[in-house]
Amino acid sequence: MAKDRAGRTRRPRAEAPRGFRDWFGAEVTARDAMLRRITEVYHRYGFDALETPAIETVEALGKFLPDVDRPNEGVFAWQDEGEWIALRYDLTAPLARVAAQYRNELPFPYRRYATGPVWRNEKPGPGRFRQFWQCDADTVGAPGPAADAEICAMLCDALEAAGIRRGDYVVRINSRRVLNGVLEVAGLLDPRDPDRRAAERGIVLRAIDKLDRLGEAGVRALLGEGRRDESGDFTRGAGLGPAQADIVMGFLCARGRDGAATLAALGGLVGSSATGRQGVDELEQIAGQLAALGYGADRIVIDPSVVRGLGYYTGPVYEAELTFEITDESGRPRQFGSVAGGGRYDDLVKRFTGQEVPATGVSIGVDRLMAALAASGRAAPPEPGPVVVTVMDRDRMADYAAMAAELRAAGIRAEVYLGNPRNFGNQLKYADRRGSPVAVIEGADERARGVVQLKDLGLGKRLAAEIASHEDWRAQPAQTEVPRAGLVAAVRRILDRAGG
Repeated sequence: MAKDRAGRTRRPRAEAPRGFRDWFGAEVTARDAMLRRITEVYHRYGFDALETPAIETVEALGKFLPDVDRPNEGVFAWQDEGEWIALRYDLTAPLARVAAQYRNELPFPYRRYATGPVWRNEKPGPGRFRQFWQCDADTVGAPGPAADAEICAMLCDALEAAGIRRGDYVVRINSRRVLNGVLEVAGLLDPRDPDRRAAERGIVLRAIDKLDRLGEAGVRALLGEGRRDESGDFTRGAGLGPAQADIVMGFLCARGRDGAATLAALGGLVGSSATGRQGVDELEQIAGQLAALGYGADRIVIDPSVVRGLGYYTGPVYEAELTFEITDESGRPRQFGSVAGGGRYDDLVKRFTGQEVPATGVSIGVDRLMAALAASGRAAPPEPGPVVVTVMDRDRMADYAAMAAELRAAGIRAEVYLGNPRNFGNQLKYADRRGSPVAVIEGADERARGVVQLKDLGLGKRLAAEIASHEDWRAQPAQTEVPRAGLVAAVRRILDRAGG
């Protein structure tokens, strides 16, 4: 143990590191169930599962995070035998490494989905953690907009499978190529020298990505000299002049009454930029394919304000936003916001191979989607706890274990109480805290008569502390005596009545 200045042993603090949290049984179960529903959609679309290590080399991950002011440019990194390695910050960068490493073995286009935690060295805050779960689906090796349209359609299906009703979300689509065309018109991007003014463009991208949080005034401030937030922290701006800022803001506000009007406005903004025109054409093709599949403006719209913060996107980008209202910490109504996003990243695999490998995909923020379902009252009800076999005689633990084993063999979750059995009320209190649907009771009298007592805990919870003895418990309602040989069938009947 560590020692203080006086040399005394100091006990470690029993708390998670700042920006991290613990997940308990019901939360993990709910997350796993939601992920199964989402990945079943991915599987039906023909995507295969992939698991990659939590750690990659820093070189393989690349520098694409928007939070470049953080240590190690936003990743948790360290040296190992002379090589810099880091916790993955998303599931896409590892996919690019896999696609390059196994390019001669994988079928291309390669369609994969993945779930798991990712880590970002960001400034933590309320609801903002440094470790969070993502659920991704990507297609590597498909160059046309049909792959982007498929990803957007699949995202809609996945959200609905997770429990988000149609009409309570919208998938917004834009294109980095359109934005690049606008930046060309604004004098911030020269196709002949793409690295020039890259820092200013990065600030512009991050500013646009904060439109929903900062509003137009906040974005305009970041396009100019900068912005000071409520805490007093100052964020340096891109230093654009008023005319340049007007062009960017015009792009942000280009959304029309329908998709056709938006595309027409974007076409006017990109002017003669070849890159911009290509982006507008791609958006038009994606919108047409989605409409033909029945994904209309009630689910998917073209929205120029979507840019996505990661630096590796090269073409269409998309974001899923929940449109229903929740109540924030101050009791004010607000929309929940984004729960998923993605886009096309044609240059990510090229970093390894030197050859362009087109790719596109989407990532669902699992923690945010779970929080949205809970905030809207649409989370699946918690699963019941295990049937608890209580202990009336310590010398008969093998008999109680045999009861639990019979229940498990029938597919019923069950456990034997392994705490101190002296106070029967504590056993019932334990069953209550576990959310147990049934308590099994067999004392010496029941054993002699070949029966067990079953307490249906779902018929009404009472304070276990009020029950002082086995006799008191037997006198309560909702307790049934059944033959020992009929234990499994009787428990099953109680579970069926409770829907468990």
